[in-house]
Amino acid sequence: MTAASADQAVADWLDEHRDGLVAFRRNLHAHPELSGEEHATTELVRERLAVAGLDSRVLASGTGLVCDLDPPAGIGSSGDRFALRADLDALAMDDDKDVPYRSQTAGVAHACGHDVHTSITLGAALFFAQHPDQIPGPLRFIFQPAEERVPGGALDVIADGGIEGIGGIVGLHCDPKLDVGKIGLKAGPISSAADMAEIALTGPGGHTARPELTADLVTIAATIVTELPIRVREALESPDDVKMVFGSIHAGDAANVIPAHCTLRASVRTPSLDVWESLPDLVDGTLRDVLRDTGAEHDLVYTHGVPPVSNDPAIISVVEAAAKAELGDDAVTPAIQSWGGDDFAWFTRRIPGAYIRLGVHDPTSPNGQLDLHAGHFDVDEGSIGIGVRLLTAVTRSYFAGLAHPS
Repeated sequence: MTAASADQAVADWLDEHRDGLVAFRRNLHAHPELSGEEHATTELVRERLAVAGLDSRVLASGTGLVCDLDPPAGIGSSGDRFALRADLDALAMDDDKDVPYRSQTAGVAHACGHDVHTSITLGAALFFAQHPDQIPGPLRFIFQPAEERVPGGALDVIADGGIEGIGGIVGLHCDPKLDVGKIGLKAGPISSAADMAEIALTGPGGHTARPELTADLVTIAATIVTELPIRVREALESPDDVKMVFGSIHAGDAANVIPAHCTLRASVRTPSLDVWESLPDLVDGTLRDVLRDTGAEHDLVYTHGVPPVSNDPAIISVVEAAAKAELGDDAVTPAIQSWGGDDFAWFTRRIPGAYIRLGVHDPTSPNGQLDLHAGHFDVDEGSIGIGVRLLTAVTRSYFAGLAHPS
């Protein structure tokens, strides 16, 4: 079958099923679940795959699932599988939109687009299930849990054998800075490492009338917040290679009592793999210097989150060729490396992969470009059909490249 006829088959399928995919996305959006709690979401995906005649396997972690699909005998390539990955979880935040599909779960919202990723990847699976003659080679659809939880549900997928036998993997992420119809691509690092640091301070406590007689933990905490990020940056060859930002401080309850305990929590991000590997020791040593002679005891718990996602140049070339053929040359735009993290990085450390930025911004929207993790975040749902077209085209292009390597 020619590329043109394959594209027409996808277009015809979307004409029939686009509204169903939008409805599926809105159902997920209205019923979000936190990391590790995606039981209903997992079951919804499993049921929809089963209706299409596809068997899937729920991960040992209890949420998330994988589904394999093979071409009929005598059709398509053999060998390693090609994987398409989506993430299922939502964020612990309120949904502030005034729409019929607004989150019905207080304090939980799909403000990062995972409901869109899931709907698109499901759409690609359903299309291939209905058109087995279009399956270009062995496929695996990965619907992973807990992307928002450090160090990420991708590790659950890997531990459960979810990427065994996979030769390449592709995932999408909504990008509200790109108009719908645009695709952002970048070979090499496209995201940053994202770690967490928790510092527990202890001292004897005391009266605020006599701070000189004790370890004044609130003042010491303020010094840590202002000094530690600066000193960590200055210790690196390039100060722009790290961002350490405190998001939480808890100490005391009374204005006239110097507390005996204080806890600080920070995110630590870097676009550099080498810096990421050095950060635990660097933060620990620098913190000791800041606290020297303060009289405070401390305990640092440094949690390595995810490394930077590094896109394989060969897979990016496959995606770029497919995107231009499917959506036009003007659809592809360079992506910049983000300071945000994503656990797709655990996949790209083990197998060749590409993380694709999917434009979801409606240029006619009066709300402007809302960022990810914003309470009013929403997408132009036309991006769902575009995502299905892109993933099916990338899949064909990937296996065509194996059969006819450049």
